[in-house]
Amino acid sequence: MKLRLPLLSAAAVLALLTACTPGTGGGGEGDGKSFEFWSFSAINQKLTVDAYQAKHPDVQIKLTEVGTSTETAQSLTTALAGGKVPDLVLIQGDNLPQFVDQPQNFVDLRTLGADDIKGDYLDWVWKQSVAKDGEVLGVPTDVGGMAVAYRTDLFAAAGLPTDREAVSALWPTWDAFIETGKRYKQTTGKAFTDNAATSVFYQAVNQVSEKYYSADRKLVYSTNPQVKAAFDLGIKAATSGITAGQSSFESAWSAGMGQGAYAAVSAPSWMLNSIRSTAPDTKGKWDIAKIPGAAGNWGGSYLAIPKAAKNPQAAWNYIKEMQSPEGQLEHFTRVGALPSTPSVYQDAKLTDGKDPFFSDAPTGKIYTDSLLGLKPFYIGPDSAAIGQEFLDAITNVEQAGGDPATAWDDAVRNIKTAIGE
Repeated sequence: MKLRLPLLSAAAVLALLTACTPGTGGGGEGDGKSFEFWSFSAINQKLTVDAYQAKHPDVQIKLTEVGTSTETAQSLTTALAGGKVPDLVLIQGDNLPQFVDQPQNFVDLRTLGADDIKGDYLDWVWKQSVAKDGEVLGVPTDVGGMAVAYRTDLFAAAGLPTDREAVSALWPTWDAFIETGKRYKQTTGKAFTDNAATSVFYQAVNQVSEKYYSADRKLVYSTNPQVKAAFDLGIKAATSGITAGQSSFESAWSAGMGQGAYAAVSAPSWMLNSIRSTAPDTKGKWDIAKIPGAAGNWGGSYLAIPKAAKNPQAAWNYIKEMQSPEGQLEHFTRVGALPSTPSVYQDAKLTDGKDPFFSDAPTGKIYTDSLLGLKPFYIGPDSAAIGQEFLDAITNVEQAGGDPATAWDDAVRNIKTAIGE
């Protein structure tokens, strides 16, 4: 996840991609034993690549961590327009729709056997990578689920409970989460959570039954009361004094995590590895509590093969093996990313596994429980751009003195400009 970077609207992406019609010539002229893989950073794909190469020493993989998920999507857009593409690319879920709208630029994975494995994956996750004529553009690597990571030592110092069940009981709702933050701030004088945009708004808006688009794929971001309610929660948190005003993944956020500048951060399953790598000296000081509110999901990614890839079969071989239920379960044990393959949700490696970095929290059970009851909603080609503008509006209030009274109208106006509505 990346914040406050300019995003290309779907219209801009369409213009870029159709300006130079790559991919129609096809690829596949490579050696079949090597492939170039673009990933985004902070999720440690290298561990999975290393595991694959240990099993297949004859296969060479050039892994490039392009940057954040947004930067990776932007680089892919540029690469597709220029015709020089990787063989395999990891695309974050919110960025995927803009590419699903351009299926001619990607290998239809049905031609490599996707229909044979689609039953392994959560149906609502798989459908997000299916284009209008049925082309399958990506295989899901994980889902996010939702939870809150919190510092037990800082909670104890503030007189708050530290047991994960007791902590979860502190915040059945987002209003209760904000009130807990106020108690923490009153006792310690320090910020409770990192920021309002991702740790409150972005969680609440992913717990809705309908988000920026309706089920029939019409834009409803400005009229959907569920989105407005989530935005209002974000503004409430931003003006409550409980946040450190540190945007996720920026340098101050990383430093603050290690220094205890905030005590709680919203953490989908893929965030766990970021916390481990960002603040390794805090091992054993974290635990995981339930997310306030309802079930939901933040994040998840897909592996796709550009049409002009030189080694599509080698890339597909990697997808098929490493994103199988067994492969995703092994990835979970390495980095904590929750599988998108529900057949492993009852496997003891997932249900009984405990993470010593997070005080032996049963992360597999916590995150699968967080998905129960989830009502999937349609993610459209401009969902990422819309979400970014809402995030920016809340961040502007929190960090730059923006007027909370006009933040919603400002965000809607900026969205209309960003997506060319």
